[in-house]
Amino acid sequence: MCLIVLNWQPQNRQWLSLSANRDEFYPRPASALEEWKEYPGLFAGRDLQQGGTWLGATKAGRFAALTNIRAPGAGPAEPQSRGHLVLDYLREPRNPEKYLRAVLEKGDQYAPFNLLCGNRNQLWYASNYPEPRLERLEPGIHTLSNAWLNTPWPKTELARTQLQHWLQQPKGSASLAALLDHYSPFPDDQLPQTGVPLEWERLLSAQFINAPGYGTRCSTGILGLEGRLELSELSWDSHGRIAGRVTWPVDLERL
Repeated sequence: MCLIVLNWQPQNRQWLSLSANRDEFYPRPASALEEWKEYPGLFAGRDLQQGGTWLGATKAGRFAALTNIRAPGAGPAEPQSRGHLVLDYLREPRNPEKYLRAVLEKGDQYAPFNLLCGNRNQLWYASNYPEPRLERLEPGIHTLSNAWLNTPWPKTELARTQLQHWLQQPKGSASLAALLDHYSPFPDDQLPQTGVPLEWERLLSAQFINAPGYGTRCSTGILGLEGRLELSELSWDSHGRIAGRVTWPVDLERL
């Protein structure tokens, strides 16, 4: 994932409202959001190159999402797949804090990442760059892109505003999946400086990216409402056109 905005309200009837765009190279194969046959009750898209995922949830109420940190040249020469950090959390019952502490103990095996892991009652954030960081999220709206949690990039601040407006009249996970729809780059004087050429800094500043060989591949919405999760995904082709739609209603297991 490369852009996430969420409203986390564990004490409320509507406890999770999340919208996310995943950006990736177009040739990298992936499959759409679905229930994994080898892990019944686990719903996620699948990276067909490394076998992991970028975002998912389970019938047990666990959910996780990953973004890369844009830091050219950082990380090990032969890094482990970051997508397995999401998958490993979702596969088995795990306490999110304990899981992320264990992940950070081996954080130097991975390229820079942000990782969110939560359940119905708690949500935690971890990053391995430039040093290990672990934080429990307080209720409220949070944003995440290719810097650290709640870094005020133009597209994350716009995402915060978009979600605030959506919360005034929520319409389900499908509308969350379509929320982050700003295609235009932001002005040069608003761009972060992440170490990539200015041309790419401009292209990557948009919420929805459609660049040569690289862009937004899917958009996901997750709505947590009482004992139910609803997940929706839009898939996009290399021209920025909708290539698929899917929605999965998930009744959570009673623990």
